[in-house]
Amino acid sequence: MPESVLLQTDPRGVTTLTLNRPAKHNAFDAALIAELMQKLAQLNNDSGTRIVILTGAGKSFSAGADLDWMRSMAQFSEAENIEDALKLAELMDVLNTLRKPTVARVNGAVYGGGVGLVACCDIAIAADTAKFCLSEVRLGLVPSVISPYVIAAIGAHQARRYFLTAEAISATQARSIGLVHEVVPAGGLDDAVEREVALLLKGGTKALIACKEMIAANAAASVSARRALKQKTAQLIAQLRVSEEGQEGLSAFLEKRPPKWTK
Repeated sequence: MPESVLLQTDPRGVTTLTLNRPAKHNAFDAALIAELMQKLAQLNNDSGTRIVILTGAGKSFSAGADLDWMRSMAQFSEAENIEDALKLAELMDVLNTLRKPTVARVNGAVYGGGVGLVACCDIAIAADTAKFCLSEVRLGLVPSVISPYVIAAIGAHQARRYFLTAEAISATQARSIGLVHEVVPAGGLDDAVEREVALLLKGGTKALIACKEMIAANAAASVSARRALKQKTAQLIAQLRVSEEGQEGLSAFLEKRPPKWTK
């Protein structure tokens, strides 16, 4: 079975993590979440890695949660769903607090939880062909686990619009609301990422770590509050997954029909 996440480090200490489920548009399942978490933890303590780039194989960056996987989880208990959602919450926290500078190389479509990954990276560069969507409400769910990070990136007022409407967001719109820092032609994505990497490599390793810690200390809630928020958001998505509306939303999407609430 191929790896769900590919890891490649160049001689400069620049490590690229590639979500590697192109046939599924790099959607999350339990294996991908576990593998990405393991590799991020490994890199966090790797003195040979100075910068981490996160991208997707194929046409998409990430389609968020694999709906077949989510549908199977809906058959489990709420307690089991909370445990499962906490793994995704922990992944987001690990990426958000990684000691190494992180760059999201957004090569294509980004849905749901994939938007969370982008929001958790320090720098986000998107191809002009990339599309973003927080589509959860159309499945009877909410972007719960990723909400602290996306709201930190785009602000509560923009979140009110895009969380509630689940409308598609162009790369240009994503830049205007603060989700990504730069939008470039698809053919220039690698060059744009390399420019940011070159700038980061000029910074002192310890100074970069200190900068990230300083920003986090100024912007984030207390450690205890963040832990409580992870638990609360995981519990909310778990409740919705096993709810009648959540199961109807997932079933409707997979069966390619409108959910009952649209009739």
